[in-house]
Amino acid sequence: MTKVQRIKTISEFHRLRGLASPEHPLISIVDYSKIKHPPENNTTSFLFDFFSISLKRGISGKLFYGQKDYDFDEGVLFFIAPNQVFKIETNTYPTAERSGWMLLIHPDFIWNTSLAKTIKQYEYFGYSVNEALFLSEKEEATINTIIQNIQEEYHSNIDNFSQQIIISQIETLLNYAERFYHRQFITRKKANHEILERLEDLLTDYFNNENLLQKGLPTVQFISEKLNISSNYLRGLLKTLTGKSTQQHIHDKLIDKAKDKLSTTSLSVSEIAYELGFEHPQSFSKLFKTKTALSPLAFRQSFN
Repeated sequence: MTKVQRIKTISEFHRLRGLASPEHPLISIVDYSKIKHPPENNTTSFLFDFFSISLKRGISGKLFYGQKDYDFDEGVLFFIAPNQVFKIETNTYPTAERSGWMLLIHPDFIWNTSLAKTIKQYEYFGYSVNEALFLSEKEEATINTIIQNIQEEYHSNIDNFSQQIIISQIETLLNYAERFYHRQFITRKKANHEILERLEDLLTDYFNNENLLQKGLPTVQFISEKLNISSNYLRGLLKTLTGKSTQQHIHDKLIDKAKDKLSTTSLSVSEIAYELGFEHPQSFSKLFKTKTALSPLAFRQSFN
């Protein structure tokens, strides 16, 4: 049975991984090649009380995060938020072949700063899906430069400016990551278009089902689970590729189905509403008019 090991402090992480004590108790940059992985790692899940941003090369395996998994054989940069359960299953490689770093940030380090609020807005910390961030050489060099700046700052004498300078560097890193994820959504067209096709097929099958009244309208959570991706990831992907939210895609498919029934059947508006999963016909009529600027009856009459 898999056990969950909670690591409360960065100092505890250093100790468990055979590393020297951190120079700062609330922030640390770790050389990944120096981390020791006990053999039981593949059967142990972990939970950190701090943020982790990792760039890893020469590691083959899977990261299980939020009860999902993704390969990071190709993707190199990924983000883990506090109180998220994860497990890494790696293949065995000589230490010399492993490279990269881990940036560990305790929430106390950013407490009472602008970053304390904004860090929650970066959706990639909540990804529980198969999408590490893939970096070009230029992008990786940009990220590595920021990490070097942070490391140099906390290696030097700490003064009244140190914390804010480091936080500014972290914010810059997160903003670059946001840009790179946006680029990734666009450039990895094949995989992303496959998700759009699966979404289209899923919604078509759902609204063709005769038991919609019992099932009700599909939720964003239902759709994302069926696609095996997180709701945050799906929302970000759809916004980037189509400019629409997941809920808008659901409503668009629903309205298409409603138009079909209104123009090709003699069912009443109430009967159509019930067939589409609405408990109250008034809710259907309101949504239809919002989307089309016509009431369901006015739309039907336009075909007569």
